[in-house]
Amino acid sequence: MSHVGHLWERLVRAALRRERTGTDAYGRPTGGIAGNVPSSLSNSRDIDPILRAADEIQDEDPTISRILCEHAYTLAQNLDPNSEGRGVLQFKTGLMSIIKQKLAKKEGGVTDRSQDISRLRDFYKLYREKNNVDKLREEEMELRESGAFSGNFRELERKTLKRKRVFATLKVLGTVLEQLTKELSPEEAEGLIPEELKRVIESDAAMTEDLIAYNIIPLDAPAITNAITSFPEVRAAISSLKYYRGLPKLPANFPIPATRSADILDFLHYVFGFQKGNVSNQRENIVNLLSNEQSRLGIPDDHEPKLDETAVERVFLKSLDNYIKWCTYLDIPLMWSNLDLSKEKKILFISLYFLIWGEAANIRYLPECLCYIFHRMGEELDELLRQQLAKPADSCVTENGVSFLEQVICPLYDVIAAEAANNNDGKEPHSTWRNYDDFNEYFWSPSCLKLLWPFDRHSSFFWKPTPRTKNILKSNVTKRRGKTSFVEHRTFFHLYHSFHRLWIFLFMMFQALTIIAFNDGNLDSKTIREVLSLGPTFFIMKLFQSALDIVVMYGAYSTTRLLAVSRIFVRFIWFSFATIFICFLYVKGLQEKTSSNSESIIFKIYIIVLGIYTGIQFFWSSLSRLPSCHRLFNQCDDWSLVRLIKWMHQEHYYVGRGMYEATTDYIMYMLFWLVVLGGKFSFAYFLQIRPLVKPTRDIIDIKDVRYSWHDFVSKNNHNALTVASLWAPVFCIYLLDIHIFYTIISAVVGFLLGARDRLGEIRSLGAVHKLFEKFPEAFMDNLHIPLANRDTLRITGQVLQKNKFDAARFSPFWNEIVKNLREEDYITNLEMELLLMPTNSGTVPMVQWPLFLLASKIFLAKDIAGESDSQEELWDRISRDDYMKYAVEECFYTIKLILTSILADDDGKLWVERIYEDIRGSMVKRSIHIDFQLKKLALVIQKVTALTGILKEVGTPELESGAVNAALDLYDVIQLDFFNVNMRENYATWNMLLKARKEGRLFSKLKWPRDPELRSQIRRLHSLFTIKDSAVNVPKNLEARRRLQFFTNSLFMSMPRTKPVREMLSFSVFTPYYSETVLYSMKELLKKNEDGISILFYLQKIYPDEWKNFLARIGRDENTHEADLIDNDDENLELRFWASYRGQTLARTVRGMMYYRKALMLQAYLERMTVGDIEAAVPTTEATDIKGFEFSPEARAHADLKFTYVVTCQIYGRQKEEQKPEAADIALLLQRNEALRVAFIDEVETLTDGKVHKEFYSKLVKGDINGKDKEVYSIKLPGNPKLGEGKPENQNHAIVFTRGNAVQTIDMNQDNYFEEALKMRNLLEEFHAYHGIRPATILGVREHVFTGSVSSLASFMSNQETSFVTLGQRVLASPLKVRMHYGHPDVFDRVFHITRGGISKASRVINISEDIYAGFNSTLRQGNITHHEYIQVGKGRDVGLNQIALFEGKVAGGNGEQVLSRDIYRLGQLFDFFRMLSFYFTTVGYYFCTMLTVITVYIFLYGKTYLALSGVGEDIQTRADVLHNTALNTALNTQFLFQIGVFTAIPMVLGFILEQGFFRAVVSFITMQFQLCTVFFTFSLGTRTHYFGRTILHGGAKYHATGRGFVVRHIKFSENYRLYSRSHFVKGMEVVLLLVVFVSYGFNEAGAVGYILLSVSSWFMAISWLFAPYMFNPSGFEWQKTVEDFRDWTNWLFYRGGIGVKGEESWEAWWDEELSHIRTLGGRVMETILSLRFFIFQYGVIYKLDVQGSKTSLSVYGFSWLVLVGLIFLFKIFTFSQKISVNFQLILRFVQGVAFMLALAGIAVAVAITDLTITDIFASILAFVPTGWGLLSICVAWRPVLKKIGLWKSVRSLGRLYDAGMGMLIFIPIALCSWFPFISTFQTRLMFNQAFSRGLEISLILAGNNPNSGL
Repeated sequence: MSHVGHLWERLVRAALRRERTGTDAYGRPTGGIAGNVPSSLSNSRDIDPILRAADEIQDEDPTISRILCEHAYTLAQNLDPNSEGRGVLQFKTGLMSIIKQKLAKKEGGVTDRSQDISRLRDFYKLYREKNNVDKLREEEMELRESGAFSGNFRELERKTLKRKRVFATLKVLGTVLEQLTKELSPEEAEGLIPEELKRVIESDAAMTEDLIAYNIIPLDAPAITNAITSFPEVRAAISSLKYYRGLPKLPANFPIPATRSADILDFLHYVFGFQKGNVSNQRENIVNLLSNEQSRLGIPDDHEPKLDETAVERVFLKSLDNYIKWCTYLDIPLMWSNLDLSKEKKILFISLYFLIWGEAANIRYLPECLCYIFHRMGEELDELLRQQLAKPADSCVTENGVSFLEQVICPLYDVIAAEAANNNDGKEPHSTWRNYDDFNEYFWSPSCLKLLWPFDRHSSFFWKPTPRTKNILKSNVTKRRGKTSFVEHRTFFHLYHSFHRLWIFLFMMFQALTIIAFNDGNLDSKTIREVLSLGPTFFIMKLFQSALDIVVMYGAYSTTRLLAVSRIFVRFIWFSFATIFICFLYVKGLQEKTSSNSESIIFKIYIIVLGIYTGIQFFWSSLSRLPSCHRLFNQCDDWSLVRLIKWMHQEHYYVGRGMYEATTDYIMYMLFWLVVLGGKFSFAYFLQIRPLVKPTRDIIDIKDVRYSWHDFVSKNNHNALTVASLWAPVFCIYLLDIHIFYTIISAVVGFLLGARDRLGEIRSLGAVHKLFEKFPEAFMDNLHIPLANRDTLRITGQVLQKNKFDAARFSPFWNEIVKNLREEDYITNLEMELLLMPTNSGTVPMVQWPLFLLASKIFLAKDIAGESDSQEELWDRISRDDYMKYAVEECFYTIKLILTSILADDDGKLWVERIYEDIRGSMVKRSIHIDFQLKKLALVIQKVTALTGILKEVGTPELESGAVNAALDLYDVIQLDFFNVNMRENYATWNMLLKARKEGRLFSKLKWPRDPELRSQIRRLHSLFTIKDSAVNVPKNLEARRRLQFFTNSLFMSMPRTKPVREMLSFSVFTPYYSETVLYSMKELLKKNEDGISILFYLQKIYPDEWKNFLARIGRDENTHEADLIDNDDENLELRFWASYRGQTLARTVRGMMYYRKALMLQAYLERMTVGDIEAAVPTTEATDIKGFEFSPEARAHADLKFTYVVTCQIYGRQKEEQKPEAADIALLLQRNEALRVAFIDEVETLTDGKVHKEFYSKLVKGDINGKDKEVYSIKLPGNPKLGEGKPENQNHAIVFTRGNAVQTIDMNQDNYFEEALKMRNLLEEFHAYHGIRPATILGVREHVFTGSVSSLASFMSNQETSFVTLGQRVLASPLKVRMHYGHPDVFDRVFHITRGGISKASRVINISEDIYAGFNSTLRQGNITHHEYIQVGKGRDVGLNQIALFEGKVAGGNGEQVLSRDIYRLGQLFDFFRMLSFYFTTVGYYFCTMLTVITVYIFLYGKTYLALSGVGEDIQTRADVLHNTALNTALNTQFLFQIGVFTAIPMVLGFILEQGFFRAVVSFITMQFQLCTVFFTFSLGTRTHYFGRTILHGGAKYHATGRGFVVRHIKFSENYRLYSRSHFVKGMEVVLLLVVFVSYGFNEAGAVGYILLSVSSWFMAISWLFAPYMFNPSGFEWQKTVEDFRDWTNWLFYRGGIGVKGEESWEAWWDEELSHIRTLGGRVMETILSLRFFIFQYGVIYKLDVQGSKTSLSVYGFSWLVLVGLIFLFKIFTFSQKISVNFQLILRFVQGVAFMLALAGIAVAVAITDLTITDIFASILAFVPTGWGLLSICVAWRPVLKKIGLWKSVRSLGRLYDAGMGMLIFIPIALCSWFPFISTFQTRLMFNQAFSRGLEISLILAGNNPNSGL
């Protein structure tokens, strides 16, 4: 752990031992009351600090502590004398108890309180003297100056901490002293507190920098220690806000902090009554924006920096761009149109806008409403600026002063809240209440100006609906305003309405292809005449679309502009006449053609009219859609004709204008779709349509078909139903196979794009080793700022110097990456040592590489040296391995460096020089083999190793002596054994050395190495000589490998060049949190499930190597038991974090995101030496030294200015009050991460007129010196902020606390990595890179799903998700240009989005998939969304089937709601045709195609059932072989492949091949097949279909909390049944029933094989839907579990329930919940219509019974209903209410027995005396079971009616019977499988990876095979 982390951890331990949570860090109870101040007392911010100070000085002076507590009690009593606020009475009681305890401890008698002030005064003086207050600041500043880049950081932090605490206590003492003296007379107060002491108190209070809360920039606090305020750009931005000449003067009594002068925001604060918290927040926001813009200009630093005009202009235009466009759209003048717009005025308007936005609360979702407010307030401001003295604005004046919130925001909030309250928690139809979009779109019309200013509260806009009543007798008629411009009616027709061009195109192409096919492919005049029938088809479909316009707009006519309403009706009338006219011309033309007349005049007219219309349409499309024509077209807007055509063609909205792309982009996605459409229509014609022509003709020609039932509809209609049963499944596949072709082509394109971007080039550890020497250069080219020295080296061709330069600057970053991997426990200490790279700052004339590249190379080289016969051979063999060559060269140079450094005597140095000269000479003469005994090289290495082994230790006299002896041994070996050199050439030198050796002078003066660089070289050399094992598998951990591979691969990918930290764009990270796991407690980690498996045990088995690394990191043996760690406080906390970092917890997310700050600090720290001219003067060692970079004040300041992390913990305030463990854990995170900020909604109870009222505040807190949180900003809200969906409302309240140019949205189940954080600067530069005709507004980022190793299901989800977030989004962004925002790690252009409605939408239910609407909104508002894959973040996914199903259900339901939304409609209408296709098939179209896949199965099976039961199939097949054909087989095969996920798998497989290699991709895919991934994909198909379809029909989409935990528990049968009964089991049973009927009565000449081939896909789907939840259920086939499940299920089924009983406890309660979605009349009618399909079974099967022979009379069917009524009567007898029958139990039992016997007797008699057979009885079950279900479904749909007539209880009994029967049919196969133990073993291996499976089995054995015993 780093020093900073250790410091904050130490603080938090102190905090958690205090009183806020009631427990310490380890769950032990504590006493005290500080920190538990109720929210209703929070108006006094003094109580909590006073109690903290009392606690702090308790041991020092108990009397003073008692005085402080009594004063806190007095303050609480004054605020709430009657203790009516929530928690106030308990607080007072507890505080009084503490005071009494303090008094009881006091020795002596009565306490004299009259002396309290004197005691407090004396203690104040004593405390100052004791802590030497006057010197505290001086000492700290001296230490800070002396230790800026030295090693005094710990001492510096200790001093800073002490100062902060001392001044905090002094401030409390001074405040209490001041308040107590107010109760005295002035004379007494003067006597007790002299003026001199008052001045001292004021001076001390002014020194409390950290007590005046600030977020990043201390604007209202003294900033002596914060380096941010010393930056020139920050000083310039602050100075630009100052009062300027001409601004009206503020009153003298307006409070301004002593640390600054009045500024523009103070003026606006006074004039408009903005809140203080809002003003402070936006002051910092504006300074941040201006300073960051200034820094990017690269203006040289100045002593008096001034804000550049360009910086102001950029922020001004960016911030007010939407306002300018709004004014232009409404054709109203800008507010400043008549002003001289100076720099100061621009800043004034920027400030006004952000102050409005910062206090707007829920109104922030109404961006154009904010424009209106800004416009009106700007006009008002214009008047105020003409005054000499500032005065409050009339629009904001209230009875109690001036308040923008009360006068402007509250009226708007109240009407929105009233509408939201009327939606019945989202259950009411969208058409009956106004959502956020409706309110905002009111301001798209000039009529909004009628609202006036101040608001006209009587306007219809402010009409509030009357609250709904459940009493249907009461009328809800009220004066309410309707929807605005769009109504979200719940109907499937929205798909046609939004994408009518697609459907018209598909239908017309189908018609054309069918006509050509029926004309045998001949394109003669007859075919062309028939093809021209497309004209009427087109106009009929356009007429239908215009009719839908009228229907869908119902509910908004009263509020929509007359022009827009007129357009709808004019279009309808136009298409009505056009349709009639075209149809008339075509029909008359055909009649004339078929008559004996010659040429048809009418048909020619028809062709001319059609041609003209088509030409105009194409011309119009070219002008309005093609980018190259668009500008020309816009220039013609002034022409009346153009405006009329535009008005007719398309509705004019404020959003959606100019939605065209660059011509090159248009051509690219057009070509993409031409390929897709070409493949699709070729497939459709040759394999679907043409093969059906002959069978269709044959069927039509067959006469007198024999029916086996009473036929109603098939007389004289050419066997239309048979033809329909043949064509329907083929037509369904025709509609959905375009998505299949899109999937295939997009996968191929994505693969090629990925290959172009160089993804997957480094996909193995071997590639990392091989290419490592290229990494420094690539790093410097991409991730490092440009350096002049480096460019000079490159130009002058100094290759070695340049490589060494690159390596020196690459090494600190690489080493920090490696150290972080060790801190995260992915690598061992040895692996870290091997991976670390030398600094390369020494004098070794080569690049030194990490040891993992060079390990064992010396030993291999030694062996080669002994085996080689010549120098050439030796060097050739060594040079084949680059790293062996580097190792040899490094040893050569390093040995000389070490020996030269340690041998202080001249003889020693002379010996070294002589040896090296001889070696070089031999190399030049190529006589190395002659001059040296290379076979003795091992002996030399041994001696050098012995020497380095001594030198690497800390020097002692004994070691120095040993080093001398080792050096002499080395001398002897070289001289006597190794050397063959002719010494005569240098006789004098060798003789002198020999003499010195004999006399003992040689090496007598040895200088022990103390230089850190030299010592590192010695250790490194020693490692090179001692590591014999190869390091090719370093690191061993797969996650560490993956991360290093991706990082090093990304170095070679294309990315923008980075800028220095000072000049980079600033950004925030934003994480919404509700109540998920923050940090695992020990109780959670050790809690065992029913199998005895705890989370900790599970993690130890899943991550065994990481567990060992963790134990090593904390200094424990690898066999240490966790119980030993629990007893140690420090290790306990470390263990909790280790486990939490491997789950989906907030702690993991926070750690990951804080790597951004760490990366920025490192980059800023190293850049301090390399920018400008300083570089040349700084030694390389200093330029790359990163020791203590986390403590550098400048580095911290730069990082804080550029990065902010806000976690919006919505209910943190409530969690603190309720003392929830989540609150303590969040406080712990605040203390461990000093830059972390937490925003939350605080509910404060206030007393007004004796009543308790709730007020809501949006607050921001940070960690403080007391180990608790400190409030930074508090902004009052107009009311409860949660009016819509929870997550977006949570984001919206806190987004005001974000900072910078960009904001990255991160979910709380995500992770980040240090090495990826280094690339954030590059990513942010994408905002200024070219991505088309519009700059990027959302930057998409790649994700890595880290939960893939948890289970097989997790790996399926991981692979599927990875495929989408990489290859899928790659294609969506380019070439298709339709990538949206999918909620995870995307980076938003912050200012663009906060001025246009935010980063999500929040309207109830319709925006349940809140994130994607940010993408819709950005695209509609001319944004541009890109995708970048050189950077990634981690992402957790759901890992259990139930979690996955809930998640997919939420997403599918969200897509169902999207179908109804105005955003989808506008995008579908306003995109050009090809972009519309891309958009459709990647959003709602995907889910519709999924649903169509399932519908195809139903259509096929019901068609086969019709042919089987009616007898038509057998009759036709015997006459002509037409029912088995290519088209039907093609359709079925296509459906099956789609169903089992083959087409979904294509992108996955190609992604595998790209990033893993072909072989690993094949293995991965085959492994997935063995793990039953096809079953999973088929099951998911059912999930998406059910929730998507049900949402559109009935609504009911809602957020499902999936849990995101570790799935190590068995899911009970009843739980699975509840979740999947209606979505899968019912539908699966229906498919089985259809298949049984088909096999029983269908005619199939091919026999069993033919039946299997025809029905295999349907059987596979049915089995997957019925049994997948149990196949993927842990211990799903264990016999003991099965028995327990059956008992639990029967208890649940027959428990009657009652009021307050949940669905998990009772079948009846669950059944009511399941039916709750059917609420509307339309829904009931649709359910009734859909349920009619079940009656076909009885109608068909009855005529197949043996008992009725060959009769086809309708009376047979009627008689079957009598039998059914009898069965229902029998059922009613047996289910007669027990409560009613209490008094005649005996009679009832007798009647039931008689009825049962009579029924059996009747059946027996019928079998005996009639033709009724046993087979008939089973066939009757096939007939009556579906009929009963159909009746039950209809009764359920009309539940209110059934309840009124008293039949509901009988219906419920019937429903229970069906669920019992269905449950038993599913349960029996599970029970049978549970008999065989090997099935359970196989399933465990299938579901979990080997480590866990093996660990689980071993544990059960050790536990004595008792799963409930302790492990």
